[in-house]
Amino acid sequence: MPLSSQVQQATADRLDRFLTDARAESAPYGPDAAMFLDAAAETLQGGKRLRARFCHSGWRSVARAADRAAAETDALWDLCAALEIFQSAALVHDDLIDNSDTRRGRPAAHRALEARHGELAWSGGAEAFGRSAAILLGDLLISWSDDLLERALAQHPHAVTVRREYARMRRDVTTGQFLDIAEESAWRVNPDAEHAERALRVVSLKSARYSIEQPLVLGAALAGADDDQQRALRAFGHPVGMAFQLRDDVLGVFGDESVTGKPAGDDLREGKRTVLIALTRERLDASTRNVLDDLLGDADLDAAQVAALQATIAESGALERVEDMIRTYAAEADRALAGARLDNASVSDLRELARAATVRTA
Repeated sequence: MPLSSQVQQATADRLDRFLTDARAESAPYGPDAAMFLDAAAETLQGGKRLRARFCHSGWRSVARAADRAAAETDALWDLCAALEIFQSAALVHDDLIDNSDTRRGRPAAHRALEARHGELAWSGGAEAFGRSAAILLGDLLISWSDDLLERALAQHPHAVTVRREYARMRRDVTTGQFLDIAEESAWRVNPDAEHAERALRVVSLKSARYSIEQPLVLGAALAGADDDQQRALRAFGHPVGMAFQLRDDVLGVFGDESVTGKPAGDDLREGKRTVLIALTRERLDASTRNVLDDLLGDADLDAAQVAALQATIAESGALERVEDMIRTYAAEADRALAGARLDNASVSDLRELARAATVRTA
């Protein structure tokens, strides 16, 4: 079995065991609580397990540089699973903020909870219930993530370092999420020349660090990485994370719905002020820019309007500029591993993971 599949399976097994324990603990709370836990479990299905894979690779690159026979521990799988649960929490809240209806080809958590309200013939507004329940669902997932983190670090020699990095990750992604929604409100009063820089700051905080860099560093810290090893992995992980999110932004506009699980042009309907949009606006005349601004964020955009916006973005040269940025970030990451005191086989795996994260269709 390929290494990535082994990591995905081991992480899934750890999540299954955790969910079994969580269900047993909450059994006395009644059927409504069971429905709530089922909704949480549903958010953990599917996905690429990217954070778990980078966490495992960070651990392996350090642990096997010191001992080629180093074996994975329960603490490592607890940490990998904690990261995946935290990811689910972020997605639940993100979909709620963005009013997204789907996630991975299925109803987003707030929509699934809304539907459940209707199926049970409960009183009150189903939509309001779904949104309120999803806020609490995200909070539950964050608590679960902390539970697994603490289990991983119980009496662990590197607990302080790992806990500090994990806390930084949580602060960064929360701040990045706020900056994202702030930019959607504040872009009109900010100079056009600053839009791309502000969007890149959001990319760094909201995605690049917590998707790639920090899982990588967390795994390395669990293995006892020294400062030089941490610096090399950060220098690799951050540009991979930047390229990963820029690819996500491209797919949010141009992706194939049958592959991404999201409606084509969903980011346009949500009005996301991404780097792609910032670079597009730089190249448009005032009249065309006004049309773009008027259409962006219209939840009722039809297929023809989406296609017209896609054409405007491509013809402005913004799409190719973002593709160039992705290639530049990927090359920067590749150089960062040259000569690093890390396990050679793991470095090869890291480079392959970087390609999978940046050259993808979903």
